[in-house]
Amino acid sequence: MPYCTSCGSEALETARFCARCGAPLGGAAVAQQPYGYPAAEPLDYTIQGDNLQVVRIRLRPGQEVYAEAGKMLYKTASVQWESRMSGQSIGEKIWGALKRKLMGESLFWTYFRATAPGEVGFAGSYPGRIQAFELKAGQSILAQRDSFVCAQATARVDIAFVKRIGAGLFGGEGFILEKITGPGTAFIHAGGDFIEFQLAPGEVLQVDTGCIVAFDESVHYDVQLAGGIKTAIFGGEGLFLATLEGPGRVIIQSLTLEKLRRELAPGQAGGDERNPLESLGGFFRSED
Repeated sequence: MPYCTSCGSEALETARFCARCGAPLGGAAVAQQPYGYPAAEPLDYTIQGDNLQVVRIRLRPGQEVYAEAGKMLYKTASVQWESRMSGQSIGEKIWGALKRKLMGESLFWTYFRATAPGEVGFAGSYPGRIQAFELKAGQSILAQRDSFVCAQATARVDIAFVKRIGAGLFGGEGFILEKITGPGTAFIHAGGDFIEFQLAPGEVLQVDTGCIVAFDESVHYDVQLAGGIKTAIFGGEGLFLATLEGPGRVIIQSLTLEKLRRELAPGQAGGDERNPLESLGGFFRSED
């Protein structure tokens, strides 16, 4: 099946123009990839800054990226932008918009397409870092809800449901995660600084709930009680820890949005540490 190299949509063998973006499909405009995946051109980008990072993407003529609404900082005049729903039919567009709302994203993606060499910049909504993932065809990563910033048009962002009830209730990420699948480069944002682990098969990492940024699809995700009852109640860390079992890559964050809220309003939230009553009262409450 041929694909449009501008937006990554499937195209009919006899079509001359892409039904989604209108780009011509003749000659080099259509690319074939093994297993039905569209081709992805390398993306020229740099990530600048420390804890208020910006990703600067330099687009070649015809290249296109899409982003979460409100994440753009600037663009050059040669970069055209348009907000639209993804999907071919009306039903697909509506279903896609509903899934994006469940993921904490906007109803519409904003697409940026270069008519001549140009540049566009994106950033997160609060202090933190931006992580780039250069995904191969069919390769996927799972990221925390509301973390997506932007991606190449060939990469797909979809909803992923946590399969275990315990992980959904107490894991800090809720039942919904974001699944980003290549080919293409995608960018996510989370709080504070990042720590990265490469877990071996069977290796387990225990993480404070809500601190998980992203992990490979091969990593097993669940939650467990945080030691004994006394430690869970008086340790100030809550009753549960998220557990991640390899093999695969795991990225965690040093600052969650909930911790930032507590520090900005200590009189209302009681600071960063939780007292015993707060731990018991928050038994069914997610971290983020």
